[in-house]
Parts: sequence; C-alpha cells; structure tokens
Amino acid sequence: MPKPLTVVAVSGAALLVRRALRRRVQGSPLWPMPTLDEPVSGRPRSRALRLLVASRETVAEGVVQLRLEGRGLPRWEPGAHLDLVLPSGLVRQYSLCGDPADTSSYTVATRLVEDGRGGSREVHEQVQEGMEIEVRGPRNRFPLVDAPAHVFVAGGIGITPILPMLRALPDGAEWRLLYGGRTRASMPYLEEVRALGAGRVSVVAEDEDGRPDLDALFAELPEKAAVYCCGPEGLLAAVAGRVPDVRFERFTAGVADGGAFEVELRRSGRVVAVPADSSVLAAVRAELPDTAYSCEQGFCGTCQQRVLEGEVEHRDELLTDAERDDSMLICVSRSRSDRLVLDM
Repeated sequence: MPKPLTVVAVSGAALLVRRALRRRVQGSPLWPMPTLDEPVSGRPRSRALRLLVASRETVAEGVVQLRLEGRGLPRWEPGAHLDLVLPSGLVRQYSLCGDPADTSSYTVATRLVEDGRGGSREVHEQVQEGMEIEVRGPRNRFPLVDAPAHVFVAGGIGITPILPMLRALPDGAEWRLLYGGRTRASMPYLEEVRALGAGRVSVVAEDEDGRPDLDALFAELPEKAAVYCCGPEGLLAAVAGRVPDVRFERFTAGVADGGAFEVELRRSGRVVAVPADSSVLAAVRAELPDTAYSCEQGFCGTCQQRVLEGEVEHRDELLTDAERDDSMLICVSRSRSDRLVLDM
C-alpha cells in the first residue's frame, strides 16, 4: 500500500496541475468561445473534403476543366473559389465556374502556365479522372453585388469567376463584358458567354484584334456601375488605372507595393533585409531554406509565424482577428514598421 504522505503529495500535485490547466484555458483567446458566426476579419480555416475527380476535359487550348464530385457539398455564390491540395502538397486556388445550386459537384478550370510556380502543370499532368483530391472551401472574396449596372473585364482564364455571375444576373439587368485572350481557341467558355449576352459581349482576340480598348469601354461608364476584373496582372493594373473602385480577383501575391524593412529572426539570431519587391517568405528562406510554405498567396496558412515585435500589414485572406494580434502569413503580409521580430 502507498504511504499516506505519498498519497497526499500525489493528490496535491494533481490538484495543482488541474488548477493551472484551468487558468490556462480561461486565459486562452478562445475562452469563452466566440459568439460571432464569423470573425470580423479573415475567415476560419475551412474543413477539408476529399472529392472524386469525376471528369477531366480540355475546354480550350491549354485549359483543363475538372468536375469534382461529393455529397452534400457546401453551397457557394458566384465569385467563390476552392483551395485544391495537389498530390505534391502544393495548395492552389481556382474559381468555381459551375452551378452554385449543385451540391453534388464543384467545377473548376485551370490554364497551364509554362513559366509558373508548378501548380498548373501538376493539375494538367497528374490530376486524372478517377482519383481523389483534397479541397478546402469554398470561400468568396469576389462577390457579386447589387448595382444598377455591371461591367466585367475578363482576360483568358479570368472568365471563370465571372461566368457564374453572368448566369446569376436577372433578366433585364444592365451589364456588358469585355472578354480578351491571346487567341479565340485559348478562351474557355467563349460560346456560352456569347449566348448569355448577345450584343453585350465584346470578344477581343489579340492575334486578330490587338489589345482591348479599355478607354472606349469605360468612356461611358454607367453611374454607380459595379466594375469587375479578373485576369493577368497587366490587365488588372490597366483597369485599376482607369476605374478607382474596380473589384479584382487575383491569385498572385501583392508583395511589390510596399517599402523595404528588416526582419529579425529571434531564435536564429539573424537579421534579414526585405526589399520592396520581395516577400518576407523569400527573404527568410534565403537564410532558413527549410521554412514551410505552400500557396505563397495568403490562403493556406502553412507559413504562419509568430510576431514578437513590430506592426504588421496583414494582406492574407485567412487569419482571424485573434490570430492577427500576434502572428502573420509571411508569404504576403508585410511590415508597417521599419523592423519586425519573428519567433524563428
């Protein structure tokens, strides 16, 4: 039998541990549990789903469409996108371009980018009909808003989030679309887009017509019109230079429009310079090449790091307010101060 003093000592220690654990839980940012349905900024991480690649087809030159099947899938609205977790572990974002009312499948399309970061090539070469793929979402940061008129500008694969918007507009709505691409053969869903908007769709194939005339498109912009643009960076910049309140969809990291600053890696004892045209992730990986990352666009959360000092300019689409108090996604977010200190 254990001695009485031993029993008392063990019981006392257990009591102290329980009290310490209770204090730690009550001091947690999640105590009490939040009452909001959604955080004020950022969004909670979506539950991952395993979906079947039910079909895979080429819908334009260099463009593959995937139909992903499941049961009771979360509903979505035009403008939403999915995170696809590719076989290699890379995470990439693709706009949903199917029917929002269909809860049994999602449809996405991706263009092969020869000089890209590898995600599109992996989709084209490794994602095959009959395999399962992990997805997260859907999430929508490009919603269709009510407005007296809508003007859409799509470049190539940028038609994918806009196509469901065109289908969703009520009969009699005032809208027009400029749809551009390198060639007609490379422009997905071209025939459906034409059918949806007879007389309201301008198609510009660069090999035939040259570059689109944006000045003419916006010369008579309807009052209070909502302007949407999705496509290459050059197109986004050109439209933004003409319309101050344009709504964008982009899946590239906006890291080149901030000032330079320093990042101290406290645990490593190093200080790295982050130029204006570089991400924190790129600068850190030059010193710590094993730093984990995936999407490089502020969606997946792989590169989240704890911030010990400094003021962060958050540019992600993922972190909650509580997480932003003491952490950042170093692939896209930057510093408002001259120096950041990370727990790395």
